[in-house]
Amino acid sequence: MHILPLSKDPQPDEAEFNAFFPSKFSLSQFTSPKSNLADADYPQPYRGTRRILVICTDERYLKMENGTLFSTGNHPVETLVPMFHLHRAGFEFDIATVSGNPVKFEFWAMPNEDEAITGLHKAYLEQFQKPRRLSDVVADLGPNSDYVAIFIPGGHGPLAGLPFSDDVAAVLRWAFAADRHIISICHGPAAFLACAKEGDGRDFPFAGYAIAAFPDATDRETPEIGYMPGQLTWHFGDKLKALGVTIINTEPNDATHKDRKIITGASPFAANALGKLAAETLLEEVEKG
Repeated sequence: MHILPLSKDPQPDEAEFNAFFPSKFSLSQFTSPKSNLADADYPQPYRGTRRILVICTDERYLKMENGTLFSTGNHPVETLVPMFHLHRAGFEFDIATVSGNPVKFEFWAMPNEDEAITGLHKAYLEQFQKPRRLSDVVADLGPNSDYVAIFIPGGHGPLAGLPFSDDVAAVLRWAFAADRHIISICHGPAAFLACAKEGDGRDFPFAGYAIAAFPDATDRETPEIGYMPGQLTWHFGDKLKALGVTIINTEPNDATHKDRKIITGASPFAANALGKLAAETLLEEVEKG
């Protein structure tokens, strides 16, 4: 029996004109019915009231250089696997988007046979559908705020709005001023550029830091297999490097990195290791008082 090869053509998203999901071939290469979740055991979880603020994207469509739209959002593995580790370590979450509109997910990447991950999604579904408006979070921030960390998940959706948000910048600058951890993965660090929007970059708080992030070079290659329907209009890695950030990885691999209080991962393959690193780091932090 002859089996036809999977198509590399992006799949139309019938909910929007000229919008596309990844091709069947690219999904076969980069998604799985189960995540890489493992070793999420924390014998002495946190029992206090400090929380983690998760800044998600409320953007579904990202415009490509050729005018097509990529149907995107937050990558579920990059969001939920780190959250699972942090949840098992005893931390609870506040979910926020810039507008207060629902979180957008790349559901084509959901590991639907992974009950731990789909279960966590269901547990926080109300918050994902009714997140806090980020400006309201900013209004409540102060030196004694309960947030022990900020988590910005990946997926291509964060490219559409987070790097241009004054409220994202305010939260990140608060984290530096209040000595809190910032956790991010894959394309999530594009949000760091919100802090450069305010000036000429000379006071960019991430300058001099090293991070793991999704490589621009790989983004330039993905249209060849139909993962995106065209080339991006800009590349966040180039902009971060120009502002003094070092990106440690050149492949979309399982690399993670901790530089002072910035904890980052390179891709979905790093989601489990990032979650473990973040959970262990934050447990150490709260033990200090």
